[in-house]
Amino acid sequence: MMEEAERLPNWANTLGGGVKDSEAKLRRKTMELELADIVVCPGKFVGDSLPGWAKSKQLIMAPFGSPEVNCLIKSNENYNEKREQPLRILFVGSLGQRKGLGDLFNAMKLLNKKHFELVVMGSLQDSMQFYKNEYPYFTYEPGRPHEEVLTLMRTCNIFCLPSIVEGRALVMQEAMSQGLPMIITPNTGGEDLIIEGETGFLVPIRAPEMIAEKLNWFNNNRSEISIMGLKAQQHAAQYTWKAYGSAVVEGIKAFCD
Repeated sequence: MMEEAERLPNWANTLGGGVKDSEAKLRRKTMELELADIVVCPGKFVGDSLPGWAKSKQLIMAPFGSPEVNCLIKSNENYNEKREQPLRILFVGSLGQRKGLGDLFNAMKLLNKKHFELVVMGSLQDSMQFYKNEYPYFTYEPGRPHEEVLTLMRTCNIFCLPSIVEGRALVMQEAMSQGLPMIITPNTGGEDLIIEGETGFLVPIRAPEMIAEKLNWFNNNRSEISIMGLKAQQHAAQYTWKAYGSAVVEGIKAFCD
């Protein structure tokens, strides 16, 4: 996060706890890990972030569950193939550079605006004027109840979350459950959600050019969006909260035995 504050200084104020945590808080978090016998991680990125001295602890990998899918949601198939209509790109999360919003804005600047509409939903980390100064051509959507978030997702075509650091963003599986293929970084904690070219694309952190390249690919291959969205939906459905709970319980049992 300190590197991000130097790389994109305009966005430093949006990094929140990444650069503002007190020494006391950091010491407490280290102590919590020292005292733990078992560490539950939602994905590989979190597991890899553990310091070397904690690697010997009992580690349980338990990915979060996805919302249940009651029907195949692909009502926007024809919309995807109408090139005169812009593709709706959705970002959901706190509006800061920890989530990579600055990189997404920079990617959008590389694209032809008539082909894309960026929809941004989440809590402001700075004034609205700040965001409009960085990239004025986006539609802001405030937070709302969960079901209404899913409804908004169904009006969009692609989900993009180029996070710099996450635990595991639940919103990824929510978007997939509504039929959206994704462009994400490994640092979202959801590397396992991407079957490259089938459920979406994985891009490195700090890579606006690659984000723009993938968005252009979707624009040039609109007939693939529905196919990939269905695969994303099916892949997300394999992650359940029952499996999450079972993994945690079985890991604890194994430790106790």
